[in-house]
Amino acid sequence: MKILLTGANGYIGKRLLPILVRMGYTVVCCVRERRRFQLEDELLSQVEIIEVDFLKKETLDRIPDDLDGAYYLVHSMAAGTENFKDLEKQSALNFRDRLNNTKARHLVYLGGITNAQELSQHLASRKTVEDILAHGNYNFTAIRAGIILGSGSASFEIIRDLVEKLPFMIAPRWLNTPSQPIGIRNVIQVLSLSLFNEKTFNQDFDIGGPEILTYKEMLLRFARIRRLRRLIITIPLMTPRLSSFWLYFVTSTSYPLAVNLVNSMRVPVICRNNDISKLLGIELIDYDEAIRMAFERIQQSEVVSSWIDSHVSSGFNGSLSNFIKVPEYGCYKDVKWRKLADPDLAMLKIWSIGGVQGWYYANWLWRIRGFLDKIVGGVGLRRGRTNPEKINAGDALDFWRVILADKEKRRLLLFAEMKLPGEAWLEFSIDNENILRQTATFRPRGVFGRLYWYVILPFHFFIFNGMIDHLSDST
Repeated sequence: MKILLTGANGYIGKRLLPILVRMGYTVVCCVRERRRFQLEDELLSQVEIIEVDFLKKETLDRIPDDLDGAYYLVHSMAAGTENFKDLEKQSALNFRDRLNNTKARHLVYLGGITNAQELSQHLASRKTVEDILAHGNYNFTAIRAGIILGSGSASFEIIRDLVEKLPFMIAPRWLNTPSQPIGIRNVIQVLSLSLFNEKTFNQDFDIGGPEILTYKEMLLRFARIRRLRRLIITIPLMTPRLSSFWLYFVTSTSYPLAVNLVNSMRVPVICRNNDISKLLGIELIDYDEAIRMAFERIQQSEVVSSWIDSHVSSGFNGSLSNFIKVPEYGCYKDVKWRKLADPDLAMLKIWSIGGVQGWYYANWLWRIRGFLDKIVGGVGLRRGRTNPEKINAGDALDFWRVILADKEKRRLLLFAEMKLPGEAWLEFSIDNENILRQTATFRPRGVFGRLYWYVILPFHFFIFNGMIDHLSDST
């Protein structure tokens, strides 16, 4: 049977895909940009990939007519604090209209728990999407989840940032809001086993773990698992705006996402029932076990997907193809080169750059630059990287976005996502004569952009010389 998997390059989609393939389905992966959808060769040979932008109806014609079922895993939560509701609504309408003209007989949708009387904009938007998709010419199943815990999930990483960086917290009162977190393994089980199960047709189900916990309890239990002593005091004085800034500066989240998260965290997210776990024969994982399983994945460098690699982590809405050709005219460049005695070692270093490894030279200056970026509303350095060794196009790398990662051609191209008065690229390449070239390109915007370049030029000389020296060192 043929299945359409929308959001295939998202946090949930990447984890659901191999399960569906193992179940014997022919999977059509629906992504916005093919270039940033990287799969292992074994999996790549078993799927079909199509590029679709749900806001452009003409691209939906690429969806095959002979579908048997589909998953809708698309959202625009961090597209902006104002217009994401309109984007989600239009995307859902366009998708429903196209799916109505296929042979699909079942659609499974992953949304959010919406049982509170007053909903945040995010949760209200999720419910609107559900209502739109429910009125199609197919059987429909809505799976409503609360906080999802797993390696690389936004909730897990935010909790981790707060606990591991702050021994003492004066926190907003929404930390006392109750929630029912669920492990990512259970979410994937529910999604995969619901498809074509007639007992789930034309129904909606809440899914959560076996425990109801406040956010404060989750933070303290996380600290206990990590053997950390933490003190948390909640106060009623923090407005949603202040809470958003607090979350933004302490964690790796972007500000638009922080706003939507804070608004959602003020709303109790409790399941009406958890019957679907019994219906599908699923054993629920408790909070502590979900956290331990997440760290096992991290320690083994087996994080399949992470929210930091999605555009949601930075508000990056462009196409990678728009930045893959580095401009030549109207730009400032800093080009350095070294002859390599050990090109393989240099490649290993390049592919390990950023994150915990750092940038090989003057990391304290990189951290200062990341802090300054946070102050002006940028992403800062806290996103790190998902895998310490692998890099794919579309990945987030500290405050850069990977535009091209080609090991065969020995080239890595990064595009800056920090706040700048212009656009910036950083490229590493090794030619056939084993010459390493490190090129920083800056296309200024206006007079201030030109002044910015000359102000930071002395720092570039210091940092970039040190970096290429360490990359080329064979000792």
